[in-house]
Amino acid sequence: MPAITVADVTTLARVPEPGPTDLDRGVRSVTTAPVGYEGEGFPVRRAFAGVDLRDLDPFLHMDQMGEVEYAPGEPKGTPWHPHRGFETVTYIIDGTFEHMDSHGGGGTIADGDTQWMTAGSGLLHIERPPEALVASGGLFHGLQLWVNLPKAEKWVEPKYQDLRAAEAALLTTGDGGALIRVIAGELAGHAGPGSTRTPMAMMHATISPGAQLRLPWRRDFNALVYVLSGAGSIGPDGRPIETGQLVVLGPGDVITVNGANHQESRLAGLDVVVLGGLPIQEPVAWAGPFVMNTKAEVMAAYEDYQKGKLGVIPATYVPHGGLGGASS
Repeated sequence: MPAITVADVTTLARVPEPGPTDLDRGVRSVTTAPVGYEGEGFPVRRAFAGVDLRDLDPFLHMDQMGEVEYAPGEPKGTPWHPHRGFETVTYIIDGTFEHMDSHGGGGTIADGDTQWMTAGSGLLHIERPPEALVASGGLFHGLQLWVNLPKAEKWVEPKYQDLRAAEAALLTTGDGGALIRVIAGELAGHAGPGSTRTPMAMMHATISPGAQLRLPWRRDFNALVYVLSGAGSIGPDGRPIETGQLVVLGPGDVITVNGANHQESRLAGLDVVVLGGLPIQEPVAWAGPFVMNTKAEVMAAYEDYQKGKLGVIPATYVPHGGLGGASS
């Protein structure tokens, strides 16, 4: 699981230790993601399955894609499909993915890159492995997160951010026992490259066997921890966690995650994605690829899609300018 690694974590900025009066967030729930298939048949874990949307707000849905070792000819993607009313965040840990849309946007993301798409008023979108990867096969692993948009922003013009692995802010703990990649939001004065419409944070941490991660966390954010791989424990009571589990944490100032002393030999440690955001607290009407505030708005989205108002394909491809920049 490379994403982005550092030869010597001791050269990185350190996350300060929480203060003596800071409150550890306790565990509210631990759920295990069921396994399913997406698009043309690539395997996913449905990370948020069974969790109340009120606990997830502003997040809606997250799939862990893979980890899978494809044979030649096996890599799969998703066909053209519509979106309206939210953002998709695709984080590639291993492998390569291409994406295109009906507005002419698109690009390629690989190990540690993130493609942040604001669907807004609506578009058609396709995600797929490049032809070279289909021919050769290989390792593929990533995440796709859906982030809700508030009512006032559901009709913004579609936009992309292509965030390269090297742009992520990298930090470590006081003893160098964890590598933290800040993709969006801010940690200890260090901001990730993602520009978010809804205040939120997204981080990927690798915690060495036997090490502890203590993250200062905004009290007004919710807090979710998803285990990509490995084993460990979480919270002040040391609740056990393992691959494919999502933890919803309660109120507080600090997130505490511990790596188990013994991990699978193939793993560098416990890998987790940490998410938090400011709840939008608006009604959610959701059907398939559309997330709006009312059922009538969802029905209108389906009608617009059927009438071709979300775009047509094939579109003329317009490459994005600059790394990490947003373009329409």
